[in-house]
Amino acid sequence: MARKPNSSPQTRQLLIVMLQRPRAWQYGYELCKDTGLSSGTLYPLLMRLSDQGLLESRWQEPERPGKPPRHAYRLTSEGRAFARAIPGLEKPSIVRHKAVGATA
Repeated sequence: MARKPNSSPQTRQLLIVMLQRPRAWQYGYELCKDTGLSSGTLYPLLMRLSDQGLLESRWQEPERPGKPPRHAYRLTSEGRAFARAIPGLEKPSIVRHKAVGATA
């Protein structure tokens, strides 16, 4: 049985960042930077939220030859509804982000 979604501080931080661009595909590495969460915290959280149907994920081919494919994540409609139902997440804080596929 899958765990129930929670609103732990780490989940809340991830959802705050993802609500900045709720329909955009975002890479795990960028989510680590934007949330301040370590990869050991973030990736299990991403997998759990994906298993619960709150996130969708996909592999994206590299933009340049020789680079490995990367996993990208975005909120599902259920995930957006869940995030917006958590008190205090209606007005997310300002965070820096980089769109998937954008160049610096």
